Amino acid sequence: MEGRNPRRWWILIVLCLSTLVLVVDSMALTVAVPSMTEDLKATAQDTQWILDSYILVFAGLLLTSGSLGDRFGRRKVMIIGLLLFGAASLAATLCTNPGEVIASRVAMGVGGALIMPSTLSILITVFEEDERGKAMAAWGSVSMLGLVGSPVLGGVLIDHFSWHSIFFINVPVVALAITAALALMPESKGPWQKPDPLGAVLSAVGMTAMIWWIIEIPKHGAFGGDSLISLAVGVVALVAFVIWENTVAEPMVPLALFKKRNFSGGSLSLTLVQIGNGGLLLVLTQYLQFVLDYSPVKAGLAFVPMAIAALVGNGAGAGLSAKVGHRPLVLVGMAMMAGSFALLSTVDADTGFTVPAVALALLGLGAGLAMPAAVGALMGEIPPEKAGVGSALNDTIQQAGTALGIAILGSLLASGYADKMPAGSSEQAKQSIVGALAEAKGEPGLVHAAREAFTSAMSTTLTVSAVGVVAAGLLAAVVLRNKKPGATEAPEAPKGDVAELAV
Repeated sequence: MEGRNPRRWWILIVLCLSTLVLVVDSMALTVAVPSMTEDLKATAQDTQWILDSYILVFAGLLLTSGSLGDRFGRRKVMIIGLLLFGAASLAATLCTNPGEVIASRVAMGVGGALIMPSTLSILITVFEEDERGKAMAAWGSVSMLGLVGSPVLGGVLIDHFSWHSIFFINVPVVALAITAALALMPESKGPWQKPDPLGAVLSAVGMTAMIWWIIEIPKHGAFGGDSLISLAVGVVALVAFVIWENTVAEPMVPLALFKKRNFSGGSLSLTLVQIGNGGLLLVLTQYLQFVLDYSPVKAGLAFVPMAIAALVGNGAGAGLSAKVGHRPLVLVGMAMMAGSFALLSTVDADTGFTVPAVALALLGLGAGLAMPAAVGALMGEIPPEKAGVGSALNDTIQQAGTALGIAILGSLLASGYADKMPAGSSEQAKQSIVGALAEAKGEPGLVHAAREAFTSAMSTTLTVSAVGVVAAGLLAAVVLRNKKPGATEAPEAPKGDVAELAV
């Protein structure tokens, strides 16, 4: 077709590399958390901040960075993000305390916020709608390879070097992505419009304050201490942002997208999925290493069933969506995900890995079907000129869900574990399973009690996750319209980024 970019498939390689670096970092860090916690003498709150500081900054800046890409150039913004992400990763290899790691993760969050909207918006603008599904399937497949490979690679590096090395694996991927972007990718921008600095400030302040409030819930409660101040700032800033964006002549964010059922339904259902999924990998990593006594490498390999099944679901969904549309895939996939969480909630200290392996495979297959279909439905509603900020709007909502999920599930896990520990246990043993195992020094009674308490708390946590995914499925069933490729004004929408599942 006339007008197609002749280098579009080479450009896809650059986009895959740019997304891959975010996937590799997320999964490798998940495997490294137990080793990092012990080495840095990090508290449970430190560990949560190491994970959440990235999400805090990432979610807070997504809307602004998406707008910057549309305005100043998506390739330029993506390359700047890659440079910052790579430099912060390199700095993280030199960290010696939790504060330094958190600072590096903040810088990585800024870089990630610049990268993520640009990759999806470039793909939308480079590929015509009849090829976009294939391009997104390839993009999703590369993400799956990252999900399979990075935990194992991270585990090998931890075994042979230290947890610092898991940050170093980002550096060569970043270098390759930048080189390829400079050599192969043309610049793309949206139509020129007046800047919206007030909208940018209000969105950044509002989202950062809200994510901060969510993160602090386990420590201060939803309305205690400084939490109430963060909540008030977030609500006021976001309400002001919505009012401003609906009155300004050229708004930074096209909030009118939420009037379209597929965009609003897809975004909100994915948010509920991310709430349910938020703390899953962190919980299971601790189960594998502290309850089943797996090494970091073996713990990384344990996630292979989920990643392979997601890859299968991603590929199968490409053909099925053309025949049945996105909505049935969303419903079936989310039902499978809810079943997986329900199965995981039955695990106890003596279960072993067979049941989690089956549940993870079911989770991966369900996510491979549901999440790309939901993203495909909502991305089909975004006009090309707003590709950057439109995709950032969806990413922002999902990241808020991820942060909320980590906060809620992390709090449930910590409080449930402490409640289930024997009455005479020390504060260190009640604080976390890491503290209990360190104090036990091989004492069978305390080790068994800690593992029983952890799996009991894990069961409660994953039951809540199942409820969240069921709610997401019900919302999708009610709100989403089933548009099939070839229908008027509803060509095949892109497949989504299944790597969101590992954030």
